[in-house]
Amino acid sequence: MNCQKCHKPATFHITDLTGDELLALHLCADCAKEYLNPEEDESQIDAPTLTNLLTKQLKLGQTAEELAELDNKECPICGITFFEFRQEGRLGCPYDYTHFADELEPLLVNVHAKIEHVGKTPKQGAYDAESQTELIRLRREMKKAIETEDYEAASKLRDQIRQIEEKG
Repeated sequence: MNCQKCHKPATFHITDLTGDELLALHLCADCAKEYLNPEEDESQIDAPTLTNLLTKQLKLGQTAEELAELDNKECPICGITFFEFRQEGRLGCPYDYTHFADELEPLLVNVHAKIEHVGKTPKQGAYDAESQTELIRLRREMKKAIETEDYEAASKLRDQIRQIEEKG
């Protein structure tokens, strides 16, 4: 999806509920910064409560370079980037909560009001975090092996995955 103002790729999807109508905006980082800082450009739609909320949550004081660097930050275990997380809304492995802790904390607090899990966990079929992380890593390596047509390596990885799954 492209920015509604300049047609660069949209990285911010804003739904403004402050007026009588629902306003959905799809903006690039630069246009989102302009929209959320109305004092810089008087022609932008004024939404002070939305501005305050998103400025805190998304840390829009960052430069475009810092945002690009954050998007390229990659988990060393599963290989997911922060950009992929933002696009898909899913993390790749349990280690991502540790690796992206600084970026995820405001989001978790906003959604759950806490940053620690409290509640039930599955009793059967649940892998420990290490096994789960290993499964994710092996599946990712197997996918790469298949893409590069290294079927021998892919079959070995498949066998390792089956061994871990049988233990769990």
